[in-house]
Amino acid sequence: MTTTDDAAVQPTAVQPAATRPRPRVSGDREQEILDAAVEVLREVGYDKLTIDTVAARARASKATLYRRWTTKAELVADAMSHLDGGAPAVPDTGTLRGDLLALTDDKCGILDAGQMDLVCGLSTAMYRDQALGAALRDRFLEPRRQTVLTMLERARDRGEIAADVDLELIGQLVPAVVMFRLSFGAPDEPFAALVERIVDQVVLPAVRGARG
Repeated sequence: MTTTDDAAVQPTAVQPAATRPRPRVSGDREQEILDAAVEVLREVGYDKLTIDTVAARARASKATLYRRWTTKAELVADAMSHLDGGAPAVPDTGTLRGDLLALTDDKCGILDAGQMDLVCGLSTAMYRDQALGAALRDRFLEPRRQTVLTMLERARDRGEIAADVDLELIGQLVPAVVMFRLSFGAPDEPFAALVERIVDQVVLPAVRGARG
């Protein structure tokens, strides 16, 4: 028979580990770790990047990183999504040509040479690693796609783009040509000049539509 004294010494139930709140990295320290991840990514590529290497570069404990990012795909996707301050601003210069060229400047940076170089390097890894591909599309590519679509819709409303033009396709022209050039060797002209030539010779003629 269980006595009152016996019941008093029964051990207190322990909260399951899975339900305990996990520490999170935040603020400046998080950005330092994400910056370190980008540095390592540039140096060794996605395949050779490890969470341990990033932890060493950021002078952080491995346990801290593993609590925050359980896979390197999650870490790299977060690092890419925080490049240049995160979600890009929608350029609004008043003209389609001005908006397209603004994609390469410091304020918007969607077609920043450094970003495009990283995306080129990650493209094969995205194809092989479904988790990386899904995370990058959600956190890095989709916000930039929406920015470009908003910009193109404004231009169509101003009458600069024909009604029958596929805005999704037009939005892919500049990055597609830039990535092709970067993938097969460095362009023999400054990055901004390359973008300007693509805008003037490819994009602007294309937006006139089938009846242009």
